[in-house]
Amino acid sequence: MMNELIRLFKVIILIFCLVLVLAGATLMLRYNPKAFETVTIAEPEKPKLWEAPDIKTLSKDKEDERILYGRELISHTSDYLGPNGSVMKISNGMNCQNCHLEAGTKPFGNNFGSVASTYPKFRARSGGFESIEKRVNDCLERSLNGNATLDSLSKEMVGIVSYIKWLGKDVSKESKAAGSGFVEMVWLNRPADPAAGKKLYMMKCQICHGNSGEGQRISANSRFIYPPLWGENSFTTAAGLFRISNFSKYIVANMPNGATYDSPLLKEEEAWDIAAFVLTMPRPDKKFSQDWPKIETKPVDHPFGPYADNFSEQQHKFGPFKEILEMKNEK
Repeated sequence: MMNELIRLFKVIILIFCLVLVLAGATLMLRYNPKAFETVTIAEPEKPKLWEAPDIKTLSKDKEDERILYGRELISHTSDYLGPNGSVMKISNGMNCQNCHLEAGTKPFGNNFGSVASTYPKFRARSGGFESIEKRVNDCLERSLNGNATLDSLSKEMVGIVSYIKWLGKDVSKESKAAGSGFVEMVWLNRPADPAAGKKLYMMKCQICHGNSGEGQRISANSRFIYPPLWGENSFTTAAGLFRISNFSKYIVANMPNGATYDSPLLKEEEAWDIAAFVLTMPRPDKKFSQDWPKIETKPVDHPFGPYADNFSEQQHKFGPFKEILEMKNEK
């Protein structure tokens, strides 16, 4: 009898609690209906990246013609300045846009978005202030293995500079456009592995750049549609992409074809290893003795000594970089 009373009491308590819950929910629904709405958590907005001005807005006046000629020179450099160039025969046959993708307009494709806003500027490599003209000639000499430079008043230099300035016309002076330069990456915590990179290259890269890194041309002796990554026609050891961090960032945001900064087709470690493999392969060797007058300003992955620390050239070139960074930050 006692057990039945206890069970009955528990049932009454349970019913009472349910009534209270239902009554509370009814009151809340009446006076605060939003409490029952589904809450949707919005995804964080992606930062708005710099976009190049529309080339179709240009007319046919003299200034616009200079801009269009500059764009043509960036896109098809070899036709004008290559081994069979119609203007000068001073470069290796690559085009500026082989490194500055889509004529210098692709987000994180080494674009020109921030050039006009930040130049002239001081650069530690030269130890002085540099103009856009100086920077363009640097690329001709170092990346395109040029045997001469463009006069600052030449039609070609004026065209290239006009195009670069037009691209950055909406970027505030001294500011950096979002999406310019290279995508950010974490420093590799181990040495980059050229052997692993070779395997990845053969799987992911050789279809465009060739088994021997020779690239692909439209036809014999014509300009490259896919640039050579090593060999006599490739960028030199003095080029910015000969630094493994620059090349790795460039690869992960742009390669293989179809990759973008927000939809990469390679893991970051894979990009480091591919870069290590490519940078071990032979290429034109170019040195500029006046570079880095203050050796303590050299980037941690600058591939050539002397250095302001005791780490080897091998470690500076391939990593690991943690110890080098820590020592550099302590100074």
